[in-house]
Amino acid sequence: MRTRQIRNIVAVTSVVLLATGCAGAEAPAPTTSDEAATAAQECSGSIGIMAPITGPAATIGGEQLNFAKLAVDNFNKKNNSTYKLVEGDTQLDPGQASTVAQQLLSNSDVLAVVGPAGSQEVEAVGKGFGDADLAFISASATRTDLTSGAYPTYFRVIPNDSVQGPTGAEFAVNKLDAKKVVIFEEKTSYGKGLADAFESALKDKGVEVTRVPVSQKQVDYSAVVSKVAEDVDVVFATFQIAANTKVLGEQLKAKGKKAIVFASDGSFSPDFDVPGSYVSAFAPDIKGIASSNELAKQFEDKYGEFGTYGPPVHAATQVALEAMQRACEAGTTSRAAVLDQVKKTDIPESILGGPITFTDQGDVKDAKFYVFKVSEKGVLELADQ
Repeated sequence: MRTRQIRNIVAVTSVVLLATGCAGAEAPAPTTSDEAATAAQECSGSIGIMAPITGPAATIGGEQLNFAKLAVDNFNKKNNSTYKLVEGDTQLDPGQASTVAQQLLSNSDVLAVVGPAGSQEVEAVGKGFGDADLAFISASATRTDLTSGAYPTYFRVIPNDSVQGPTGAEFAVNKLDAKKVVIFEEKTSYGKGLADAFESALKDKGVEVTRVPVSQKQVDYSAVVSKVAEDVDVVFATFQIAANTKVLGEQLKAKGKKAIVFASDGSFSPDFDVPGSYVSAFAPDIKGIASSNELAKQFEDKYGEFGTYGPPVHAATQVALEAMQRACEAGTTSRAAVLDQVKKTDIPESILGGPITFTDQGDVKDAKFYVFKVSEKGVLELADQ
């Protein structure tokens, strides 16, 4: 009987020593399957950001870049991840955008892209990204036919010009009593698409419309301004560079024209500060959204004031990050896997105050445009729609 007890003690002691690895060491705490899975996952990768960081639209591009940085920093802190941002300065130029796109495509760490900013840039890079199964999510490219199927990996978190056109036309007619409108059409993909949408919506309301095409590089409009008739109620500018719209507005006033300047989303910037003018915007002022107040303050404390171009980039970056995280957790972090997860995006409430889900074409569902007025102090304020 005593011999059996000794044998049992020896056996138990041997098991303990084997479990601890050596005498006197503490046995490790049991690891659950969830903890083991989390430990095995090292969720990382890079997001490309394509924005006009320098050049004539640098005010917009800097804001976009900084909101992307904020989104990545906050996501990494929350999820213990190590995602990185790869910057690409497009200068709002299709040729430069193509160069940046090739750099991002050759970087195997880049699993998704936020941007580019302009519709003509999307056209320049869309095929290459599509061939590589690389999802790219724009926060400011609004040309309607970008989501017609030519660029199957393209998504956007803001509404397109099929929404902007009717919104602007309704405001011009109902709030500005427009009966005769001149559209200054920037000769770019963005400018033409928007001019088409705005003209069509205005004509449906019985408004007389005249279109005046101008180059994006044009900086003096005095010759064409002189041709704006005295009975024109509204001049609509489809410019992507706000400083150009400012010149147009000032030259109209200098010539004694009474037409109200109504600019498209490309002019939503401190650079366009002509009092009494109006600007269409694809995003709200997030400072008026209770759930976004903390993010707004965090951005201002770190980077300063901002407009409506930055917050949609935060939303687009969130889409990319969440898709990459889901792909990682599923065990596959290829571009194709991330693209598949972007299609499944379902964010209940974004920084823009509403949910983000995509149509089969890549457009965000149920988005709308807003109209802002330039105050006497040159500050953009939400108009009564």
